[in-house]
Amino acid sequence: MATRTDAPTRREQILKEAARLFAERGFHGVGVDEIGAAVGISGPGLYRHFAGKDAMLAELLVGISESLLTGAKRRLAEANGAGGVAPGAVLDSLIEGHIDFALDDRPLITLHDRELDRLRDADRKLVRQLQRQYVELWVAVVRRLYPDLTEPAARSAVHSVFGLLNSTPHLTRPGSLPDRAGTAELLHRMARGAFAAAGA
Repeated sequence: MATRTDAPTRREQILKEAARLFAERGFHGVGVDEIGAAVGISGPGLYRHFAGKDAMLAELLVGISESLLTGAKRRLAEANGAGGVAPGAVLDSLIEGHIDFALDDRPLITLHDRELDRLRDADRKLVRQLQRQYVELWVAVVRRLYPDLTEPAARSAVHSVFGLLNSTPHLTRPGSLPDRAGTAELLHRMARGAFAAAGA
């Protein structure tokens, strides 16, 4: 979801390759030496950046949860700062942000689904806490757009839309998706349609 254009740091390169390899072969199926080779350094050289694979996994999963929440808060702040932004436009902005994540960080979705339970208790609880805050931001926006929708129903709708958007790792067969712009537009229309159906 980042919009920065400068070159990634070595630490960021390591995390990107670790996420890709963990998603492809599983956390236990990847060695430190393989991650090092993917970024052009020795396996032992990784320990200058991370204490080990567990630390990489924690930073990946905590980091993306923090990034999603921070991005959503920024989008809400921008909408509030603009003044008079319609709730539908705010929801569109949240959907666009999550679609960017779903299309650009697919390995992290796979990693979360498969490896979350491998985190230390404290890190896993932090991920869950960040995710709950993220969900509640969406719930508040959805209920402003559909005021007759109860809070539990809005929360269920948000989780359902996340399930839809986070399905992108399963849509990897060649030709199964249009180009990125077309896929983003399709996902957006489907997400808005789901919320409209819930609020009807």
